[in-house]
Amino acid sequence: MTEETPGFPQEPEVPAEAGQEQPDDAAEAAGPASSEAGPAGPRQGPDGDGTDGDPNRIAEGAALTAQLDQTRTALSERTQDLQRLQAEFKNYRRRVERDRVAVKEVAVANLLTELLPVLDDIGRARDHGELVGGFKSVAESLEMVAAKLGLMQFGKEGEPFDPTVHEALMHSYSPDVTETTCVQILQPGYRIGERTIRPARVGVAEPQPGAQPAQSASPQGDEGEQADDDSGDPDEG
Repeated sequence: MTEETPGFPQEPEVPAEAGQEQPDDAAEAAGPASSEAGPAGPRQGPDGDGTDGDPNRIAEGAALTAQLDQTRTALSERTQDLQRLQAEFKNYRRRVERDRVAVKEVAVANLLTELLPVLDDIGRARDHGELVGGFKSVAESLEMVAAKLGLMQFGKEGEPFDPTVHEALMHSYSPDVTETTCVQILQPGYRIGERTIRPARVGVAEPQPGAQPAQSASPQGDEGEQADDDSGDPDEG
């Protein structure tokens, strides 16, 4: 028989195993609840942009969007500027190349123009049979160099007179021509490509005033001869 101390109630004894099982039961009860909740993610804002409705984040996103639009606009403008500069540079290169060719042609034309009197002397010496020996070799070499530079000679007897490339120094009439014709070449003309650096100096002849062309006169002559033959037949009979 146990003696009880007055004033201090005794607590019932609890087995040790029962006290250890309580935390495990609490963990098991909390486990399914936490697994059902799943991992907590960022809360979406009203617009679904992850800003959670924060005014600061909304303002920051609007500022980034405006900055992106501004960058795109600047990129488009710079691209157009670059394309315009490329087109201007291509036009500049074409203009420079065209000017370079024109300057070269003018320089060559000026040089050959100064050589024309020498070429005229060579031509006259050839016509008189004086182009012989070493002088002939030098003259032929000079003419070859002038031809390589693009110098071309023109002007022949019998070709129609063209005031754009011929200069008439003598004038006459002739029944043998049907139009104004170059009948004598006093000095040949020279050109470089399509550019005439000196016209051909020629003597021209025009049809005789009042003269009928030979083709139109021949049928009349044939008819006259035939009429004389017809008139002579009765006399012979």
